[in-house]
Amino acid sequence: MSATHADRTETETRDDRQRPVIIRTLRLKKAYRIGTVVTEALRGVDTVVHRGEFIAVMGPSGSGKTTYFNMIGGLDSPTSGRVFIDEVDVAQLNAVELAFLRCHKIGYIFQSYNLVRYMTALENVTVPMVFAGATAEEIQARGMALLQVVGLADRWHHKPVQMSGGQQQRVAIARSMANNPAILLCDEPTANLDLKTGREILDILMRLNKEKGVTIICATHDHRMLDVSDRMIWIRDGCIERIRRRDEVAIEVGSIDGETE
Repeated sequence: MSATHADRTETETRDDRQRPVIIRTLRLKKAYRIGTVVTEALRGVDTVVHRGEFIAVMGPSGSGKTTYFNMIGGLDSPTSGRVFIDEVDVAQLNAVELAFLRCHKIGYIFQSYNLVRYMTALENVTVPMVFAGATAEEIQARGMALLQVVGLADRWHHKPVQMSGGQQQRVAIARSMANNPAILLCDEPTANLDLKTGREILDILMRLNKEKGVTIICATHDHRMLDVSDRMIWIRDGCIERIRRRDEVAIEVGSIDGETE
């Protein structure tokens, strides 16, 4: 059964009330027009994310997960409504300010890795540092340190074609952390991986969240994400269906309480 608005608000305010809010969306809407056909991808989404939370955004294909992800990441603009990052209205930023936000405040991990095929692992990791204006010495040292974090320091010279899917996703995670972002947005980070490798990727994300305090939001179909997230947001037909804390979700083999209507 779907949560009421009151249920959602209570869940949000009970969860780590002392943490400052890092992301807030208000009446967020997004519509796409193809010819005369208008599709409403988001229909008035209100959410609050506290600094240091690990959030899983769940829902069927076409529910609006990726659109929500793109809105809060500044990758697309809402039709109406507002997105606040650290209480700054993203819609009020000019092109330079928005580019700075994307480069320094937010890291991105994509399902398809999005690595540059002709670059080595180290070069891929350090691309954001180049755009941020880091020195050559800083780039080399930090790039190798990040590859060490994800267990690939010995493969710094390998190109994507020489790496497995799991290794490529590790490089993508290291790249997402290049400029010490406060927020990490992950779009289906385990979708193309086997169970063992997917678990390893989740472990890396958990360490970044717990040890470095990075706020992580994952748009995902992977039910394993429920076991590591602080809260879960279910989206259906462009609307928030329900929000639950981890201790409110009963996880059992083959079923998840509340997952089916």
